[in-house]
Amino acid sequence: MSKAYDTQSPSKRLTAQHLTVGYNEAAILNDVDFQVPDGQVTVLVGPNGSGKSTLLKALARILTPRQGQVLLDGQDIHHSKTREVAQKLGLLPQGPIAPEGLTVRELVAQGRFPHQNIFRQWSGEDERAINDAMAVANVTEFADRPVDDLSGGQRQRCWIAMVLAQETDLILLDEPTTFLDLKVQVDLMNLLVRLAHQTDRTLVVVLHELNLAAAYADHLVMMRDGAIVQKGSPDDIFSSANLKAVFDLDAHVIRDPHSHRLICVPALMSVVNQDVEVGVSIA
Repeated sequence: MSKAYDTQSPSKRLTAQHLTVGYNEAAILNDVDFQVPDGQVTVLVGPNGSGKSTLLKALARILTPRQGQVLLDGQDIHHSKTREVAQKLGLLPQGPIAPEGLTVRELVAQGRFPHQNIFRQWSGEDERAINDAMAVANVTEFADRPVDDLSGGQRQRCWIAMVLAQETDLILLDEPTTFLDLKVQVDLMNLLVRLAHQTDRTLVVVLHELNLAAAYADHLVMMRDGAIVQKGSPDDIFSSANLKAVFDLDAHVIRDPHSHRLICVPALMSVVNQDVEVGVSIA
């Protein structure tokens, strides 16, 4: 169960101000303001094309805003040096692919590159960070195996280990559970929540699965048409009315009696109505 959302927390290391971002001539985000609560799991949800991945990429310095700015520790992230940003902020993009034959240890080691330069080469500190990251992500047993020999869930944990080896307090993840079995999704989200709550890391995660978002988010952000339309704790904003307004989804929101988490249950047409529609289509 995620910890309670602290609406009084004054610290916001990563913020967006009046952010407008797009591709070619089309603007995807329009004048967006956003503050990431520190030490919590923030989950971005919204229909396809709502701008959630675009917002994440802007926060990660991948997309340059047309207007506005992203501030990391009070500094414009797009005017900061790449290495300096990478020492503070880690990113797991959507659908990463490792080079063929790369072992798990070699992949995780790439997370140490931001900490190295001509004066600081490979060290015992790097080895410690890699071993710690693999242990936390539970991939130590795969260290010498090629990444492409592993299952989807195992590979995703290896990528998370790489980001952990970077040893940043801020981690952004774009749809890390996509194409994974439900059990693997749950295991992965449990891992991410432990990272935030037990090691005081700040996570921003883009998710499609609404029930996972409601179950694991400390801070939930709903987006539509390039704007943030709702934000707050799941208890405050995960409602039938908001699901209808944001996703055009008719659904009931109930509380699971065992976990006490909120669950979205889509409203189905009655069997009679379905039979009528089928009969009309056949005729």
